[in-house]
Amino acid sequence: MTDGGQTGETGEAGEAAPARLTDAEAAVLAYEGRSWPGPGAKERAIREGLGLSPVRYYQLLNALMDDPRALAHAPGTVNRLRRIREAQRARR
Repeated sequence: MTDGGQTGETGEAGEAAPARLTDAEAAVLAYEGRSWPGPGAKERAIREGLGLSPVRYYQLLNALMDDPRALAHAPGTVNRLRRIREAQRARR
């Protein structure tokens, strides 16, 4: 029995489609995409809104910057963060 031409979870070349971000990963990207009035407000929102310590938040964010799923989900945010990271590395 055929699938009627639908590819389902695979792409044209038979490769598996990338999985979606978890809700927590998407929330981290959403927080990073916002503008904040000051560093204290952002850290407080991370603790209260996401239930994460700021250290854990930034660990997750750093991992997401290299994740193709994150790039597909929020390309503007991920590319901005990558540019900042590369500029910081170049200064070292």
